[in-house]
Amino acid sequence: MAAPFLTQDFHIRWSSLTPDHIEADIRAALEKAQADLDALIDQDRGKLSFESVVLGLDEVTRGLNEAWGLVTHLDSLCNSPALREAHNKMLPEVSAFFAKIPLNEHLWDLLVTYSTTEDAKKLGPVRKRALEEEMQGFIEAGADLPPEQKKRMEELSTELSQLTQKYSENVLDSTNKWELIIDDPARLQGLPPSAIESARADAAAKNHGTPEKPAWRFTLKAPSMIPVMEYLEDESIRKQVWEGTGSIGRGGEHDNTELVWKILRLRHEKAQIMGKANFADHILAHRMAKTGRSALRFIEDLYSRIQEAFQRETIELQEYRADAGHQPVDLFEPWEVAFWAEKQRKAKYDFDEEELRPYFPLDKVLAGMFQLAEKVFDLRITPREVVYVAPGTEAPANVSPQPGKAGPVEVWHPEVKFYEVRNEKDVHIGSFYADWHPRDSKRGGAWMNYLKMGVPPSGERDRRLHLGLICGNMTPPVDGKPALLTHDEVCTVFHEFGHLLHQICGNVEIPSLNGVSVYWDFVELPSQLLENFCWERESLDLFARHHETGEAIPAKLFKKMLAAKNYRSASDIMRQLAFGKLDLELHMHHSTDEGADLDKLARKLLEGYVMPLKTEPPTMARRFGHLFSNPVGYAAGYYSYKWAEVLDADAFTRFQKEGVLNPAVGREFRDTILSKGNSEDPAKLYHDFMGRDPDAMALLVRAGLA
Repeated sequence: MAAPFLTQDFHIRWSSLTPDHIEADIRAALEKAQADLDALIDQDRGKLSFESVVLGLDEVTRGLNEAWGLVTHLDSLCNSPALREAHNKMLPEVSAFFAKIPLNEHLWDLLVTYSTTEDAKKLGPVRKRALEEEMQGFIEAGADLPPEQKKRMEELSTELSQLTQKYSENVLDSTNKWELIIDDPARLQGLPPSAIESARADAAAKNHGTPEKPAWRFTLKAPSMIPVMEYLEDESIRKQVWEGTGSIGRGGEHDNTELVWKILRLRHEKAQIMGKANFADHILAHRMAKTGRSALRFIEDLYSRIQEAFQRETIELQEYRADAGHQPVDLFEPWEVAFWAEKQRKAKYDFDEEELRPYFPLDKVLAGMFQLAEKVFDLRITPREVVYVAPGTEAPANVSPQPGKAGPVEVWHPEVKFYEVRNEKDVHIGSFYADWHPRDSKRGGAWMNYLKMGVPPSGERDRRLHLGLICGNMTPPVDGKPALLTHDEVCTVFHEFGHLLHQICGNVEIPSLNGVSVYWDFVELPSQLLENFCWERESLDLFARHHETGEAIPAKLFKKMLAAKNYRSASDIMRQLAFGKLDLELHMHHSTDEGADLDKLARKLLEGYVMPLKTEPPTMARRFGHLFSNPVGYAAGYYSYKWAEVLDADAFTRFQKEGVLNPAVGREFRDTILSKGNSEDPAKLYHDFMGRDPDAMALLVRAGLA
């Protein structure tokens, strides 16, 4: 294909998206966007309209956004030296283009001029909000600044995009660099059979061991690492794995320490130019929290409510180990905590997470989750036939380029699936890809994103379909057997699916207000609300089925699962609060401490928020991708997870009171939250669904800490 990254096909031809096309295609997209921007600015000031100004501005960048989105998507999922080189070559130019848009004085004048017209004064509420949000975004990016400061803001945006990209690459490279090969089966004692089989298959795939004398390979990817830390009896191996996690982004050629300080300093400089005291105040001005102080107060208030319970859980765990080993109470080493916590949970509740794994085969989890979406949210999700074609090779002639066309849909890896979503009227509203298992070329974690923003039909315009994706690093299948997930992994699948529903149900005519384009501390509400369905018997029975017998989770095991649900819940909440506090403190009070000891500072900031340990762990900051792998991302916004958890815990009480699978409640959530995007203030959307403001106590009640 000529210019494959500029394709207008809805079904992406992934095999054609090779690194050698990136520079030419993105440069062509940049040139077209610039020409369209110039034409937008030059339009007749006497004939300005909402369509020509606000919608026109969105259309100017759509092609470039979609083309560059494909590049960044491949960078996250199919990373290679050639792709990385091509991506990094164009990154400064793309970043500079987007940074210049709100700083273009002629474009700003166009917006200001239009805002004073009779047409603007007669806008309906949604269009009026779109204009106000657009102008506010321009102001917050520096539209009102003098020329020299505008130039510096452009430079900062470009530099930040390069530094955060390098940070992300260092995390991926240092994660992939580490491995541990075990050739003595006696050292695997305590490890669940599923983890042993997975480690053996991974070793064999990397040419370690033989069928007669197998070896076992362990990595720092979650499905490999977590079972080791929770179950493996051999403490020396657990220590090695823990030390491995501490090496991510730390030391040697992949060290992120200096990058952390540079990113913090540049963000602070941005905030100062904008007249804000710190980056948190700058970034949160347009979110529900409004200021860094307000977000930090939220963290500290929750901390004060659970501090005693957290300390009690720590002491109980220390005493449990002391009693079990007939030894004095003492501090833990960091590689001991998860292991002894799992032992204590089993002792207290006769419950082992591994007992649930046979009930969560990935294909059944997904089928049940889609069934739940139909029952509760009135959506129909159907799989399409897919085909994987190696990059650079010719795709079969019958590959489907557009919705409604016969033939398979191309995917970027053999494991990737593709689905279509229809509403209650059988109208196709969007499609999505799903990619669930770890690979060396794939970044860690789980996420949802979109490749094309959909919009509903309007006037003469046809419906534009959403095209999204959900990705994770879940337990992979071994030797042709189904992938059996942990309950925690199931919750993650539902979480990302919640984000996806928020995007695909988006039904706002203005793209900039549609889907997940909402305030950052509201965006986690749908995702976290979906996780609640993983704990209710009625919804679990839709997808939790034994992979061999098809039976639901036995009543006795379900009871034990619920009883253990809030085991160490204060510690779980405190872990998230610690991340949020570190984030806010760094961005509010320590962004210019360049050269300070990052580990020592983090320990000081998090005193009381983390369990005291014999060996002080290195700070998470060097591998905290949420904060430092993106120019903004969750920077000064990690508190959002807990903020939205207050909302989701409260909102789900409606489902519990009126019916977990109640279609009336589900449809109301879809109509008042999921479909509305940022078309109204999030506080109002929440009030529309609940009939009142949120009750913060709901989170503590759910966690058993009220």
